[in-house]
Amino acid sequence: MAQARTNPWLVLLVLTTGFFMILLDTTIVNVAIPAMSTGLNTTLDQILWVLNAYILVYAVLLITAGRLGDLYGQRNLFAIGLFVFTVASALCGVAQSPGQLIAARILQGVGGALLTPQTLSILTTIFPPERRGAAFGVWGGVAGLATLAGPTVGGAIITYIDWRWIFFINVPIGIAALIATFIVIPDLRPGRHHGWDFVGTIVATAGLFAIVFGLIEGQRYNWGQVESYPFTIPEVIGAGVVLVILFIIWERYQAEPLVPLSLFADRNFTVANWIAAAISFGMLSAFLPITIYLQSVRGFSALVAGLTLAPMSLTSMLTAPFAGRLSDRIGGKYILMAGISLFTIGIGLIAYIAGPDSTWINFLVPAIIAGAGIGMTFAPMTTVAMRNIEPRVAGAASAVLNTIRQLGAAIGSAVIGAILQNQLATTLHNQAVAHSTSLPAAYRDAFVAAFTNVS
Repeated sequence: MAQARTNPWLVLLVLTTGFFMILLDTTIVNVAIPAMSTGLNTTLDQILWVLNAYILVYAVLLITAGRLGDLYGQRNLFAIGLFVFTVASALCGVAQSPGQLIAARILQGVGGALLTPQTLSILTTIFPPERRGAAFGVWGGVAGLATLAGPTVGGAIITYIDWRWIFFINVPIGIAALIATFIVIPDLRPGRHHGWDFVGTIVATAGLFAIVFGLIEGQRYNWGQVESYPFTIPEVIGAGVVLVILFIIWERYQAEPLVPLSLFADRNFTVANWIAAAISFGMLSAFLPITIYLQSVRGFSALVAGLTLAPMSLTSMLTAPFAGRLSDRIGGKYILMAGISLFTIGIGLIAYIAGPDSTWINFLVPAIIAGAGIGMTFAPMTTVAMRNIEPRVAGAASAVLNTIRQLGAAIGSAVIGAILQNQLATTLHNQAVAHSTSLPAAYRDAFVAAFTNVS
């Protein structure tokens, strides 16, 4: 056991196993929407909350969870998060009503948030600087694979087993990883007592909640008033931004801040966070329309659509470790630039090739190019961000990086959703106008108005 505790690669294996489950659940549920909706007889609002409850809680609690790891030990928080997530997955699988499933998804989000920041902070602590790139390469490969593999894995499970198994599959993996956590991962608890920034926690949580809620629910409320409440989505997002600004001001004067602002004195860390937001924005804003196109335009099943994008996942997984090792030798800047360029080229080719008669083989080469770009992005980005971070604040740094990634993804999803919604409304209106000429004059205006009001 002592030898296992000194082997950082075994630690990496355990950490990435837990991390893979967390990220997989952000995408795998999407393809199960029809099956879950039918099985539990849900309304549209309920099924949307099955998706959004997890993302909302996960994104909001990352900052707090990262600092908790710095204060009370990363292994402890990783184990607690893994336990909570595993139990919540079992509860999702046995849920008999939409309310039970939503509650279990909220609990999954809590577990995921507690676990995620600890992965990077533990890696930063146990790997020397000259070997972190290789470790982050594996971590990045897992991140890319999990993000892209959801539709493939979910489609296969739903097609051949049952939607409940997208949750049950986490249980044996989670139990095995939890046992391995206490055998393999060393106890990295701090050597001195730390204070807790209670006010900062409340303000940051409220601010992030408002921003993320507004972004993921904006399209649902047509960016207007939230049901019967006396405020609109833009006002909710604006209030969240104000709270985040107040949080930053508050943190400047705290002896034990929730987020040490000294992190942003490191130019590499600051720039890497902006890049993380941009990459997440690009990935989410690209994958949503591609998935819709494959299933709605080409008529692919969830499994076939997932398999069409599978080369992207595999290429990303294979490329990331090599990109990580190379970033240890020559630095991550140029690898990162090459990765972003390849991803852009690959997605551009997919958009160019996509047509009403395109087959899966048409997307093979573009998917490989985009996957290579993703693999060459995550590891160097993480290496650049965490290179100069002290282990005592690694949890906070990891939490900030992951939170920024989630915000970028939420913004990307909101923007592309609004664009698609506007495009749909415009197309419906134009088609209604074109076809209204075949109707009696007395019915034309009402016919056009009916389609114009569809959103």
